[in-house]
Amino acid sequence: MSEKGFWAGVRAATPTIFGYLSIGLAFGIVAAKSGITPLETGLMSLLVYSGSGQFALCALVLSQAPLSSIALTIFLINLRHFLMNLHVSTVFSKASLGEQVLIGSFMTDESYGVMLGERIHHQDISLAWMHGNNFAGYVMWFLASVMGSLVGGLIPNPHAFGVDFALIAMFVAIFASQLQGMVQRITFGKLFRILLVVLVTYIGSSRIISTSLAVLVATLLGCLAGVVLDD
Repeated sequence: MSEKGFWAGVRAATPTIFGYLSIGLAFGIVAAKSGITPLETGLMSLLVYSGSGQFALCALVLSQAPLSSIALTIFLINLRHFLMNLHVSTVFSKASLGEQVLIGSFMTDESYGVMLGERIHHQDISLAWMHGNNFAGYVMWFLASVMGSLVGGLIPNPHAFGVDFALIAMFVAIFASQLQGMVQRITFGKLFRILLVVLVTYIGSSRIISTSLAVLVATLLGCLAGVVLDD
């Protein structure tokens, strides 16, 4: 079987591309409303490249927060990438340090999810495929955010177009591919118990802590359940 290359990675990133188109437009509009120019928006997307971090950055800029607070906030928001990159370093263990850094620098939650889905079906993933997966999202995020910034003043209410649902739809598409592969390798009983742990933990913890922390706690306990149930 031939090894999948760069363009196969781009095609695999289709859910990310469509998701970033909507979310990037929404971010560009928010940036324009925050007084950030299209040039600054484009540079932010190229250099920071953090969806949730950039939305937070706009709010901090609008509130005239000090640079140190902005830097610390973006760092904490993206701290999860350390864990994702630790795992990805084992997937591409034969890659050089420079190649590892290149992959990690352009990897997002979405491209990581696409990679996990691909790994379920094919254990061996080429560096070229991963670069295609990463850069497809990177280019679309940049283009969409700049486009949103340019037309930001013309769209008073972006939520009316459903752009706030794009993130959910994107993750559903990514997860569907993973679930299809997992069902072939893991018994339904195990999957059901893991998902039940996630659901019960989220519902229970969201009553006493914030929903963001509840998602984190549910995710960690779901991972723990998966490890315990793993043969």
